[in-house]
Amino acid sequence: MTTVAWVAGDPIAETEVDERERRLRAGQFGSALPRPGTSEGRQLRRWLTQLLVAERVVAGQPGAVDPPAVYEVLPDAAARLEIGSVAAAVLDDPHARAVFARVTAAVDVTEADVAAYHARNPGRFGPRRTAIPLAQARPAISEHLRAAARRRAFRCWLDGQVADLVRLAPGYEHPGDPRQPDNTHRH
Repeated sequence: MTTVAWVAGDPIAETEVDERERRLRAGQFGSALPRPGTSEGRQLRRWLTQLLVAERVVAGQPGAVDPPAVYEVLPDAAARLEIGSVAAAVLDDPHARAVFARVTAAVDVTEADVAAYHARNPGRFGPRRTAIPLAQARPAISEHLRAAARRRAFRCWLDGQVADLVRLAPGYEHPGDPRQPDNTHRH
């Protein structure tokens, strides 16, 4: 058995990556995936490994009693981009959203944050984007900023847990790791 990663010492077998890739390729977007064996195909396998380890990390955590719905945590494409593709995929699972709720329960924003946001975006929550008074916009701005802060807190928590608990096998490094040979992110 080839191991692609260890989460708190427990192995994740390459067969798990194979199975996840097989299911993806059999799905409705399978034809859009990169060909196996190519640089992009290896990057897909690295991403799947990241997803598997993140799922395993989250599965080992206690959650809140009542998990929020997906649309409450990830209301739109911008929120999914903001939190990152691995964390967004993990949050499709109800237990992960329960962990999200527990990890981010204490996250809040200050009145100064709300006022500063309103000063920069006075029409953001007004009808047809027209400016409205802070008192009227406060609840919507507070919720908007709190949701973004919770996503950021969860992403940071998950990144920290992965850094502490996960060891990746050679060839299964993070897709963005500049040391792996298929990395194409250049500046």
